[in-house]
Amino acid sequence: MPRGHWLVKSEPFQYGWEEFVRDGSTYWDGVRNAQARNYLQAMKKGDLVLYYHSNEGKEVVGVARVTREHYPDPTTDDERWVVVDVAPLKALAQPVTLAQVKSDPRLQDMALIRQSRLSVMPVEKKAFDGILKLGGTTLPKRFAG
Repeated sequence: MPRGHWLVKSEPFQYGWEEFVRDGSTYWDGVRNAQARNYLQAMKKGDLVLYYHSNEGKEVVGVARVTREHYPDPTTDDERWVVVDVAPLKALAQPVTLAQVKSDPRLQDMALIRQSRLSVMPVEKKAFDGILKLGGTTLPKRFAG
């Protein structure tokens, strides 16, 4: 079964890549947009996730993987909202800025450009691979594909 590819956004002052790596894993909470929630519900264990620093930096800084599929968000009593567990996999050798994404013709269809307000979004494999290439990063073979 093909692996899914996603992008999640976090403001680095709230939960940056370095803190994520230090923690070793986290649940992705705080999503309060129905479309983003639906994307969380679609994530499968083993899917790959680009980690994007929003507002400050505006750049993809790392790759994570989904380690547990959606379950109720423990930060709210509202049963509509869910979280997934994610773990850091690898930092990008060079962060890929939003300006780079916008200027690369291969990446023009990314939701990062078209639906910039979403905090969770799908990424086509071709675009995912393009981001890794721009970031000078390769993943171990067991995660490629």
